[in-house]
Amino acid sequence: MELENSTVVKEFILLGLTQSQNIQLLVFVLVLIFYLVILPGNFLMIVTIKSDPALTAPLYFFLGNLAFLDASYSFIVAPRMLVDFLSTKKVISYRDCITQLFFLHFLGGGEGLLLVVMAFDRYIAICRPLHYSTVMNPRACYALLLALWLGGFIHSIIQVALILRLPFCGPNQLENFFCDVPQVIKLACTDTFVVELLMVSNSGLLTLLCFLGLLASYSVIVCRIRGSSSEGKNKALSTCTTHVIIILLMFGPAIFIYTRPFKTFPADKVVSFFHTVILPLMNPVIYTLRNQEVKSSMKRLLSRHVFC
Repeated sequence: MELENSTVVKEFILLGLTQSQNIQLLVFVLVLIFYLVILPGNFLMIVTIKSDPALTAPLYFFLGNLAFLDASYSFIVAPRMLVDFLSTKKVISYRDCITQLFFLHFLGGGEGLLLVVMAFDRYIAICRPLHYSTVMNPRACYALLLALWLGGFIHSIIQVALILRLPFCGPNQLENFFCDVPQVIKLACTDTFVVELLMVSNSGLLTLLCFLGLLASYSVIVCRIRGSSSEGKNKALSTCTTHVIIILLMFGPAIFIYTRPFKTFPADKVVSFFHTVILPLMNPVIYTLRNQEVKSSMKRLLSRHVFC
């Protein structure tokens, strides 16, 4: 489909996170430092899991993929936002806008489904331990990984397909620092009520159902581990607590953004900033601080290759 057939707008003007130059400079410095310090943590976690024979369990296989998704996700918005902070005119072409939107939902949808897979993994490990090695064998893990990538792709392509059908004839100012469905759809020069309902169903309802399902799953898991030994109970609770923290941090902002009609609220930009820039860089830190095996493996890796 030719993009030009559905729009006469060739570019969008991003109004940015804030109009204050002082705040922009402050956010630029903080995000740049945060980005340069934390982003290598994602890659360090991937290398650690790949290089340590002790971290071959499905939990660490999925954790490595979560770090990869987070690292990829962080490249969608943050680098361009940093460049725009230094630009007087923040412009993104129509094609680049659609591309950014596609990868945002492709990787975001995949990460949401990955958290569902990780919850399933913990359920089998804790509630069906005798069947764990049979159910979560390497072939099953790769099949689940393929399924979540495919699910993220289908979710994203639906979003893009609906937007490509909308005509854009002006204005072209996006009330945000990146391209996302709620801001782009408001600029369409046609009635978008039906499209909004479809978008909310695709993103919002799916996000809410996954979130409620995950909370229910971990509630069942916590109830089941009460009768375990003290050592096993503490380890299982620590792992589940980490997963629940990530779930709350990821799905909370997503529910706020996508489960309501596309109206503008004062907190939208702040929530989007946290959801697209900060959280993807924080996930590995949260997991590393709460996982003794990963911390020990990272220390050994660094001591061998950095501090030798």
